[in-house]
Amino acid sequence: MRAEKAVARELTRALAPFELKPAQFDAMINLYRHPGQSQHDLARRLLVGRSNVTMLLPQMEAQGLMRREGDPKDKRIMRLYLTDEGEKRLMRALEVYAALIDRVMDQSSPEECDMMGDMMRRITEMLKE
Repeated sequence: MRAEKAVARELTRALAPFELKPAQFDAMINLYRHPGQSQHDLARRLLVGRSNVTMLLPQMEAQGLMRREGDPKDKRIMRLYLTDEGEKRLMRALEVYAALIDRVMDQSSPEECDMMGDMMRRITEMLKE
């Protein structure tokens, strides 16, 4: 848990120059990979409640990072898209994120990483409901 918190703290620091918080960054990655998804779909992908996404999106819109568009087939659904500015900022932030992940992963050999991945998969399977 300490290692995860240290990485999260470093990610927060690394994203600050882009005026992004980790939750925004995570949402932007998902919007980039799945443009036009609904707020419900985004919440499911982020593993958070819809209320979390509902609070996050106005901040991102105000920053000009994303936009919402009504679904032409179902007026109740809002589709989510990154803006050009959002995509540019995401690409710059991804470079910093990748460098951080490289730094973290450099602490272990490929064999150790594989071993850790296997252990995490076993723990996940064991704790499944």
